[in-house]
Amino acid sequence: MRFQLQQRIDAPVDAVVAAFVDPGFYESFEALPNLGRPELLSREEKGAVVRMRVRYRFTGELSSAVRAVIDPQKLTWVEEADHDLAAGRVSFRMIADHYADRFKSSGTYRFDPAGDTATTRNCTGDIEIRMPLVGRRVENAIVSGLREHLDSEVDLVERWVADHRG
Repeated sequence: MRFQLQQRIDAPVDAVVAAFVDPGFYESFEALPNLGRPELLSREEKGAVVRMRVRYRFTGELSSAVRAVIDPQKLTWVEEADHDLAAGRVSFRMIADHYADRFKSSGTYRFDPAGDTATTRNCTGDIEIRMPLVGRRVENAIVSGLREHLDSEVDLVERWVADHRG
């Protein structure tokens, strides 16, 4: 399933890009809707590229049909992301801790200026769930949750940038 999501962030592009590679930003997260607090696993900087690995845990409700084939306690994954600071672009892939044979997702974020003081985050990606009967429902639920997560991040980024402006 291909997806496209977009958010407007009321902060300049350079500040938004810097927030997403700052370990303190992730430490400041409270639990987001349907997700526990993210756990920063690693951060490596090589020139203008920062590779980050962040673990997430799904904490939302699942339908009984999905719970019949998925253990909600095992819905954790690691997002591996390469942040190209110069280009304002992030390539990511999500790696399931469990059910890796049934889950595949990757994509990109692009941070574009929206005037002098705002940013548009454009996310495109693909997600594939290999599960008979419920696969498409799970894909839709994940994309819906991703949309909610990215929308929730907008306030966090805006607050972080406002609190950390030099």
